[in-house]
Formats: sequence, structure tokens, C-alpha cells
Amino acid sequence: MILHAAARVMGRVGPAGLTLAAVAREVELVPGTLVQRFGSKRGLLLALADRSVQYASELAGRVRQSHDSALGALAALTVESVSAMATPESFANHLAFLCMDLTDPELYERALAVHRAHAQAIEELLAEAAGTGELRAGTDVAALARTVQAVTAGAGLTWALERQGTLEQRLRQELDAVLSPHVPPRHSHDLEEA
Repeated sequence: MILHAAARVMGRVGPAGLTLAAVAREVELVPGTLVQRFGSKRGLLLALADRSVQYASELAGRVRQSHDSALGALAALTVESVSAMATPESFANHLAFLCMDLTDPELYERALAVHRAHAQAIEELLAEAAGTGELRAGTDVAALARTVQAVTAGAGLTWALERQGTLEQRLRQELDAVLSPHVPPRHSHDLEEA
């Protein structure tokens, strides 16, 4: 509950505005409670980063169970992994935190773990799709997984700049564009429905 609240506050106010007091207000606690639990803003950020690693690992399994096809699960994974960034402003604020992650060794370690968990989930879903015939025979799953991850990350930034449609719409559009050359004709409608 506290870490979810911290993520919401993070999306609204960015790094400068994220304080233990702001998070405490969000969950209707006194700031001292958060100081006791996390020690400092940095302690809260590390706890949130640890939870993000765990969440990234759990998300793939959860979306796979709720979709009949691996490509449908991949679309859901892509969308759900950025669900906290529904506005260009929240996207920018989360991106500002990623910039902090890239310069802080402890936060970087956790950001890299999230990145790797997401990459592994994408590759596993694509491998499953190749095995069931949702992707063309001979598809280089590892290369396609790297492309999917790069394109979907870039789609978020492009969407935040262009501000057309929703992030979900943009992600699905770009994912479809990347996958469509690899989907046999008999499964093309599955991609459109994902």
C-alpha cells in the first residue's frame, strides 16, 4: 500500500516533489511512521525499486494466465508494465526517476534487474508464440525480443512528446508494427485482437 502510494506520488510530482511527507499524506499516515519504516527518502526509493523487481517478475506470469495466446499476453505485459504512466507528465516524472537510477549504483542494479526480467518475459512469450505457430517458423526470437523491448520503450517517449492518443494505444500500435512481419496470415487477426 505504501509503495503503491509512493509510485503514484512519484508520477505526480517527480523526484523533487517526492518526500516522505507527500507519501504519508497519500496513505493518511504521519511522516514519522514512514521514517521509522524506511529511514529516509532514499530508503523508500530502494524499497520501491526492490518491489519493482519483484513486480516485474510476477507480471509476466499473471498476464500469461489471463490470455489464451502468448502474443496476447505480450501485448498485455507491454501495456501493464507502464500502467502507472497514463499521462505525458507522469511519464516524464517516472523518466526523471529512471535518470536517477542510471547514476546511482544501488538504484541502477535494481533498474537493470527490472529491465532483465522484462526482457526475459518478452523472450519467453515470443518463444512460446514461435512454438505454437503464432510466429513464423524461423523467427529469431532473441533478436525480435530485443527489438520489441527497444521499440516499446521508445514508443513511450515518442507518445509523451507527440501527445496523440493514449500510451496504451501507441504501445499496441508499435508492437503490432514490429510483430506483424513475423505473424503468419492465419494468426494476423489474433494480433489485432490482442
